[in-house]
Amino acid sequence: MTIEDRKTHFIKLGEFLANFKRNSQKIPSLGNKDLKFFKELNEKIDAAVHYNGWFTRENVVFSLQQWSEALSKKNLDQWLERYDLSEKESKTIGIIMAGNIPLVGFHDFISVLLAGHKVVAKLSSNDKQLLPVIARYLIHLDSEYQNRISFTEDRLKGFDAVIATGSDNTARYFEYYFSKVPSIIRKNRNSVAVLTGRETPEELEALGEDIFRYYGLGCRNVSKLFVPENYDFDAFFKAMYKWNPIINQAKYANNYDYNKAVYLMSNFKLLENGFLILKEDRGYSSPIATVFYETYKDSEELNEHLQNEKDKLQCIVKKNPGINEVSFGETQKPQLWDYADNIDTMEFLLKI
Repeated sequence: MTIEDRKTHFIKLGEFLANFKRNSQKIPSLGNKDLKFFKELNEKIDAAVHYNGWFTRENVVFSLQQWSEALSKKNLDQWLERYDLSEKESKTIGIIMAGNIPLVGFHDFISVLLAGHKVVAKLSSNDKQLLPVIARYLIHLDSEYQNRISFTEDRLKGFDAVIATGSDNTARYFEYYFSKVPSIIRKNRNSVAVLTGRETPEELEALGEDIFRYYGLGCRNVSKLFVPENYDFDAFFKAMYKWNPIINQAKYANNYDYNKAVYLMSNFKLLENGFLILKEDRGYSSPIATVFYETYKDSEELNEHLQNEKDKLQCIVKKNPGINEVSFGETQKPQLWDYADNIDTMEFLLKI
């Protein structure tokens, strides 16, 4: 199987995933095989939503749509052209996946396969329904994937390298357990937005997508705002209003009520609108239904501060973003070359 074969398979996968629409459950016109996989994945979406209270059909299909758009020939060519993908010895790469948002480990999965390696994946119990169906679809495209993809519920065994995603606490265990093999160990990361007060209503509305998509559970979700001193939050709250139905989700509402009660009992000064709490805090990792904020005086000093904190940050959202920064509304639409933790996964895989 050549790299051109593998690219063709993932382009076809992207075309298949494009059949899932957020605003429709209409069964598309497909050939018998693709229709079979469409129905199977559709059923697994319902199973994932039933199993994980944080997954909704809209969010799962949103994830599938983003991957369908990412897996185009243009994007794959642009991503892979910088690497030497000539045939090398195939290694076995273990992947320990998180389960905070749907298909959060999919980029690692496709990177391993496109690099020509085999993958053995340990899925999170919170997100174990979707990827096996996608794997079977790839096997349908080329039976050789049968020998290149496996899943395990036990400890990883027989691997040459590992990619593991977890919290700062689990990272310490991963670093010890996988100390004898090449590894990428991912820890907690958060994303921030820098506001100037000159944002348009449309830009602030787009920021709502960065905050609320997946209920704020992803490392690419904005969990903190940096605002100028004496910033007027009225325009911000007005722009967030379209997301007010989120409070009807029971788990989100429970977190909102709990965090608000804890903050009020602690006499913290809060700003809130009935479904989102703003709390002034120097930290990055805000709880669900809460976004921290911090004021700044000088934008250059803030840029220097964020550069010094880069190991804690996944995305920096800005108006007119610079290098390694993101536009409003784009955090949950990463390109294939936007690597988690700014670690080039493909380069790592090709050097093993």
